[in-house]
Amino acid sequence: MNQTEGKSVRDLQSAIREVRIAYAERSDVIAELRDTERARLTLLAEALSGVFDDLPAGSDEFSLAVLPGNPPRFWVDATSFVMLARDKRTYRFLKDTRLGRTVLAETTDVESVADSVTRYVAERIVERDQALESAWVLSRPVEPGEPVSVAGRAESRGIVWGFVGFGLGMLAGIFLLMVYARLTAF
Repeated sequence: MNQTEGKSVRDLQSAIREVRIAYAERSDVIAELRDTERARLTLLAEALSGVFDDLPAGSDEFSLAVLPGNPPRFWVDATSFVMLARDKRTYRFLKDTRLGRTVLAETTDVESVADSVTRYVAERIVERDQALESAWVLSRPVEPGEPVSVAGRAESRGIVWGFVGFGLGMLAGIFLLMVYARLTAF
């Protein structure tokens, strides 16, 4: 609003200008918050730099990078990431699962969340090694010379016992029908 000689005159152009200035100031604050979030996540990445260096050569499953977005996130792998909570001081280590998002750690201390991420990465590496080992055990060829006929004998015994059980069941059924017929005859 313009003021001329003590009176206020309504001017749409100046009101629009004031609103634009207010929006610009808000967007500057939002941009500063995003920069602050990105800086805090970069601090976490620096705390984990030793873990990055110790990763096995062939493990490309870990991202370990701060990616921009709204909100910015520090991605550990394809399903887990660290982001800041609403207060912009609390680190949240989250994992997306089939059943929803799970909080793995939540703290304001960079070192604590770095320890949680390190433990998570170690668990994933061990799980991967175990999966590769079990795949090798399952795919190895069977030793030649193992007796195959042992399984055949067990099957033939199972068939014989099946017929014996069926025959005994038939005899028991006939006997019970005869008893029932005799009891109902009187």
